[in-house]
Amino acid sequence: MMTDVRTSLLTNIKRLVIKIGSYILASPDHTLNTEMIRNLVGQVAALKDDGLEIILVSSGAIAAGIRQLGLDSVPTSIPMKQAAAAVGQSHLIWEYERTFKETGHRVAQILLTHEDLASRRRFLNAKNTLEELLAFGVIPIINENDSVSVEEIKLGDNDLLSATVATMAQAQLLILVSDVDGLYTADPRKNEHGRLLSEVEAITAEIEQAAGISGSDVGIGGMATKVQAAKSVGLMGIPAIIVSGREPDVLRRALSGDRVGTFFLPSKDRLAARKHWLRYSLKPKGSITVDEGAMQAITKKGRSLLPSGVVKVEGRFEYGDAVSLRDPNDQEFARGLSNYAVAELKKIQGHHTKEIESLLGYKHYDEAIHRDNLVLTY
Repeated sequence: MMTDVRTSLLTNIKRLVIKIGSYILASPDHTLNTEMIRNLVGQVAALKDDGLEIILVSSGAIAAGIRQLGLDSVPTSIPMKQAAAAVGQSHLIWEYERTFKETGHRVAQILLTHEDLASRRRFLNAKNTLEELLAFGVIPIINENDSVSVEEIKLGDNDLLSATVATMAQAQLLILVSDVDGLYTADPRKNEHGRLLSEVEAITAEIEQAAGISGSDVGIGGMATKVQAAKSVGLMGIPAIIVSGREPDVLRRALSGDRVGTFFLPSKDRLAARKHWLRYSLKPKGSITVDEGAMQAITKKGRSLLPSGVVKVEGRFEYGDAVSLRDPNDQEFARGLSNYAVAELKKIQGHHTKEIESLLGYKHYDEAIHRDNLVLTY
C-alpha cells in the first residue's frame, strides 16, 4: 500500500507530463521499436480516455534517423547528430500520429531549444500554446529541436526538458519512462547489494551520488539527469516517478499507487516560479567569482551582489544574460541576471558603487546583480 503522503499526491491528478526515453524506443539495430510505441501509446490513450490531460516529451529522433541514413552506429559529431535528428524526427512523429489516430486521439508536435525557454516571453508563448492544445483535447508531443541545436544551446537532455515542461504547464505529476525500473542505492549491474529505492522523501547528496549511473549509447541522459529532473519539479511542488517502460501497464499502475519504480516526493522548500525559471531554464553565459564577504551576504542575508564583491569575471555575456556565481573555491552557489555586460563588469569589479559612473562614464544600476534576479543553487 502507498504511504498516506503518496496517496494524497496521486489523488485527483488532472494533468501530467510523461517523458519517454530514447533507449526504450530504440531496437538493438537502432530502428524504432514500433511495438513499444504501440504499447505506450495504448497506455497513454487509456489515461486520456479517463479524462487526464497528458503532455508527452519524447526522445528518439536521433535513434530513429540512424537507420534512415544508413548508418551502422550512433553518430558522435554534432552535425551528424543533427542530420539524424532531422530525418528521424519526422519518422518518429509520424509513428506517433499514426498510432494515436488508431485510438481516436490527435497529436501536435512541438520542438524546443534552450533559447525558447531562456527567453521569458518565448517561455510564456510556449506555455500558452500548450494550454490551447490541451483545451482542444490534443496530446502535445515535445522534443528538443536537435536538428538546429548546437552544444551552446542544447538543453542537454529530455529529462531536464520534461521537468521544465511540467513546471511550465503546471502539471501535477512527472513520469519518467526509462529502460531501468527506478533509482538504486548502487548500480545493480556492478554491485549485487544495490537495492531499488521505492520512495525518496528528499534528494540528498547521497541520493545524487547513487544516481551516477551512466545512460545508454542512444540517449545522452542517465539516472543523474532523471534525479535532477525530479529535484527540479519537486521544488515546484510536483512529484515525479521513474518507471521502466518494459513493465506491463506501468503508467496506470504508477498512477493507481502500485509500488512500481521510484517515487520522489516534492520538496518542502518551494521556489517561486520566477526563481525556478532562473535556476533551471537559463543557461549561464559566463561566471562571476565573488569574495567570501559577498558570498555570505548573498547566501545568509539575501543581499544583492555589488561590484565591490566581484573578484573575477569570465565568459561572453551582455546586460540581462544569466551568469553563474562562484565562491572563492570556484564552486557555483547561485545564478542570476547580470546588470552589466562582461566588459563593463571587468572595469568596475572590486570597486564601490559610487565609483561606477566615473569608471564607465555612466551607471545603469548600483548592483552587479539584484537580489530579485538571484537564486541559490547549492
